[in-house]
Amino acid sequence: MVYRVLADSVVILHLLFIVFALLGGLMVLWRSYWVFIHLPAAIWSALVSFKGWVCPLTPLEVYLRKRAGSEGYSEGFVEHYLIPLIYPNGLSFNVQVILGITAVVINLAIYSIVYYWRRGRK
Repeated sequence: MVYRVLADSVVILHLLFIVFALLGGLMVLWRSYWVFIHLPAAIWSALVSFKGWVCPLTPLEVYLRKRAGSEGYSEGFVEHYLIPLIYPNGLSFNVQVILGITAVVINLAIYSIVYYWRRGRK
């Protein structure tokens, strides 16, 4: 039971990290120091997408699921949880690159808004 709760917690943490990597730039509107926390997260997220790397949270979750008595899964977090919602046929490297480009574009748009908003306040 404990391992299952830990595995589920890793899934929630993973999802929150993805949302933060995509939209965390909006927090810079609130406090400018968030840029130093968000940019590394956004860069890591893009690198994982462009390089086809596996996020370290995925093997941790699989390990915890196996300890809980489940089989776990062999694909990554995005492929296992998110892609079936968006792309039921699975994830190819090309789709992963498109997701990475989308993340970069979203963050560039957010930081453009932040820049112009802050510039207009001066």
